[in-house]
Amino acid sequence: MQEQAAVNVDRVSYRYEHGTALDNISFLVNEGDLLGMIGPNGAGKTTLFSCMLGLLDDYQGTITIFGEDIRKSRKVLRSIGYVPQKNSIDRGFPATVEEIVSLGIMTGGKQPYSEKIASALETVGLSREKSRRIGELSGGQQQRALIAKALVNDPRLLILDEPATGIDLESQNRFYSLIKKLNQENKITIILSSHDLDAVNKLANKVACINRSMFFHGDTHHFFEDEDLLKKYSESSMQSHMHLHPQPKNNR
Repeated sequence: MQEQAAVNVDRVSYRYEHGTALDNISFLVNEGDLLGMIGPNGAGKTTLFSCMLGLLDDYQGTITIFGEDIRKSRKVLRSIGYVPQKNSIDRGFPATVEEIVSLGIMTGGKQPYSEKIASALETVGLSREKSRRIGELSGGQQQRALIAKALVNDPRLLILDEPATGIDLESQNRFYSLIKKLNQENKITIILSSHDLDAVNKLANKVACINRSMFFHGDTHHFFEDEDLLKKYSESSMQSHMHLHPQPKNNR
């Protein structure tokens, strides 16, 4: 039986005033996949996520989520949980962990809100911290709280934009274990953007590598076992870094 596509990105392009962010991007994510999305800074990953979340709708091409064109059916966007790139939380911020998670609740559904919050906190291992202020938590705990906020509506698809940036190695390992559990045990389809190639290699069954255009899309082992692909990716990343951070001209 053919797997259903959770996500179908078909020939998507996006331009800002200063230039092209995405150029003819196409790929499929099947239900149950854990897709690692990699690429240098400025490659267009966050722009692509914004298109997939309906935050940008003036792109060229088509994006379907669980068979629904997101331009025609905004309701399907409710099936997506999203954790943006990590922002540091002010230690004096007065909201509790429980209150932060409650911000993710959408109206509707039969399960009481308190049960939704409790279930999400239990999933990420923060039940005991529910009454603490979010600013009192470690960076890793704060990220797990944001995961709980994304899980509170029982999403079928979870999009994580460089979620482990800036947290210590032990917290990263615990975080990645949680991601693996959500995918394998909770059966949530996941798209994980990361610069940590080792983590992507260990976690993901599929890899999409973009640098404005699609560089590679396929099985994880095909990418990481191909020395030529890895070399080309490394060279492409370095060229993008040099483009973003040009060397100063020598004064003569």
